[in-house]
Amino acid sequence: MKKCNEVMTKNPVCCLPDDMVTKMAQLMLSENIGSIPVIENEQTKKLVGIVTDRDLALKIVAKGQDAESTKVESVMTRHIVTCRAEDDLQKAIDAMAEHQLRRIPIVDNNDKIVGIIAQADVATRANLPEKTAAMVKEISQSIAK
Repeated sequence: MKKCNEVMTKNPVCCLPDDMVTKMAQLMLSENIGSIPVIENEQTKKLVGIVTDRDLALKIVAKGQDAESTKVESVMTRHIVTCRAEDDLQKAIDAMAEHQLRRIPIVDNNDKIVGIIAQADVATRANLPEKTAAMVKEISQSIAK
């Protein structure tokens, strides 16, 4: 079984809690990504939250909030499911399925962000078609409820 660090995207683009949501949305667009980890500061890179494109749709657009004056900290998810770089990939796949996550941040022992694993990473880098199909099915069924 591969380790998380063999499949993860290393050094993901991050934002700070005080950044405006507009900046985050522009990063999602320019980087073609659906989530951005939120770090305490550039020095520690300690993971403190995550924001997904779905968060922006539900917490900003649907509620008529102003993305230019809303800080990332007001829309980020603070309770984050993570894995470590040395964990077996299966642990990340299981956590993604159990918690209905399309992405899982990878942190070190100090909660510093070192990577992120998305469904697409599992599908394209893990060479585990059956496990990938099962994970996608679990996540999709849970979301449809």
